[in-house]
Amino acid sequence: MKLTGKALVYGDHVDTDVIIPARYLNTADAKELAAHCMEDIDKDFAKKLKPGDFVAAGVNFGCGSSREHAPLALKTAGVSCVIAKSFARIFYRNAINIGLPIIVSGMDIKDGDQLEADLDHGTLTNVTRGTKESFPPFSPFLQTIIASGGLVAAREGGHL
Repeated sequence: MKLTGKALVYGDHVDTDVIIPARYLNTADAKELAAHCMEDIDKDFAKKLKPGDFVAAGVNFGCGSSREHAPLALKTAGVSCVIAKSFARIFYRNAINIGLPIIVSGMDIKDGDQLEADLDHGTLTNVTRGTKESFPPFSPFLQTIIASGGLVAAREGGHL
């Protein structure tokens, strides 16, 4: 699976309360959550993001509460992949569970850079800067979950 899009870049320790502010957790509607995604750190996030774009960040992305709403809001908003130097463990698992690919990478990525991620072969390319980096490719099991749209969808569809 190849993903392409531009990068929206954020710093270190982007927590789940910034990804989806707690004041919006009174709904389970993924589209409503997506409408408020990242608004406390970037009020123009929803306007700048195009379907397929990437979020890139520093260390400890997704720290804070264990709510699954955070990766769901990103995915529903149109983020195809999150790239960070490190992730909070529960965010990492929640992202995979809902079918949002995440890549651990220290690649130098600037806001607006055009990126390509090949999940099958484990390569991340910054097309804008002409750099390429390898990461452990997603296992067939994880690729099935992501391609199915998440763990529940993969099970219900008989893929697992």
